[in-house]
Amino acid sequence: MLSDETPAVAADRCDIFCNVIDNYGDIGVCWRLARQLAHEHGLSVRLWVDDLASFARLCPQADASLAQQHCLGVEVRHWLEPFLEAQPAELVIEAFACKLPQNYIGAMAAQQRSVWINLEYLSAEDWVAGCHKLPSPHPGLPLTKYFFFPGFTRQTGGLLLEQDLFGRRDAFRNDAVQQQAFWHSFGMEMPGEETLKISLFCYENDALAGMFDTWANGVQPVLCLVPEGRILPQVEQYFEDVGRGLSRHSWHVGINPDLRSYSCGNLQVRVLPFVEQERYDELLWACDVNFVRGEDSFVRAQWACRPFVWQIYPQHDGVHMRKLQAFLNLYGAPLSPPASEAVRGLWQAWNGGGKTGQIWPAFAAARGELDSRAQGWARELAENDLALNLLDFSQEIGKMRAFEIEGSKS
Repeated sequence: MLSDETPAVAADRCDIFCNVIDNYGDIGVCWRLARQLAHEHGLSVRLWVDDLASFARLCPQADASLAQQHCLGVEVRHWLEPFLEAQPAELVIEAFACKLPQNYIGAMAAQQRSVWINLEYLSAEDWVAGCHKLPSPHPGLPLTKYFFFPGFTRQTGGLLLEQDLFGRRDAFRNDAVQQQAFWHSFGMEMPGEETLKISLFCYENDALAGMFDTWANGVQPVLCLVPEGRILPQVEQYFEDVGRGLSRHSWHVGINPDLRSYSCGNLQVRVLPFVEQERYDELLWACDVNFVRGEDSFVRAQWACRPFVWQIYPQHDGVHMRKLQAFLNLYGAPLSPPASEAVRGLWQAWNGGGKTGQIWPAFAAARGELDSRAQGWARELAENDLALNLLDFSQEIGKMRAFEIEGSKS
């Protein structure tokens, strides 16, 4: 049994490797983790990124032409092939099963000081708890990689959460000046209480037109804020079709290309320029309902404590729908039957191209209960900090390795 006095290799330096394969989702998670390890835990962090252009969209301070730079306390390196020689850090994080450079792996084996962790994708499925922290010995080198799974229960690695996030969120919501400044930054006046404010960040979605129809034909004014992204061509096409009279409805359609603003019936849509990470949190805080996608915005919506609708990344053979269902089973467990049915129905329709318009009224009617559930859920999740868990686990592995080294010497 290991004792607290057993000497261990402390993780003063961390290398995070990120292969950008899904727009900004992978790099979004890695960039948040890098900053948290550097700012809150004092590590010297190098973030290796193969796509600096995507990174620069999230971090305006970055220069995509520089192979090496420092941004907000993190050293950012361009991950190029062939990979230049680099001394491995004590903590090495391979994000989302990206393959580390062979010469870097060889250097880790020679150094015998690195804790090697594969940070996996987020899932609520039952099998995740059984695979969390499992070792995977290298077939030919004296190295072991450990699987580390984010998740929603204490049997998993938890979620990324900055120490001051809830304080900043609550300060924003309680400060009308901050809120007005947010809306003015996008050229808008602060909407009135009667307007339902919705953020819409999603992949291409066959259910979009039906949702827009429902909002436009509803009794409540809806302001839908759409950050630039993959859904934008569909948004533009929808209003073009309505304007040509191809819709079954006969609304007056307004299009202002200068403001990138669209309107019909009780729906107004504003397209926002690309929103960096810090401001995206404010967007979630400012809205009443948030449509999110993938992993990073999905987690941030849960910290925002508002009703949300998740579009999961589509996978072959519908595997993603099992993941969606697993999360719904956890999140929806305490809800009343009507609210649970509304959430489940809307999420499934939104992810399957279904008739969201038929389900939206029940979801909107359950907003009060969903607000309360969102707040309680965030408090539960906040007790399981991913960054802290990562460091605790690396310390545990370091102690184990030190114990083995001591035993081999005796």
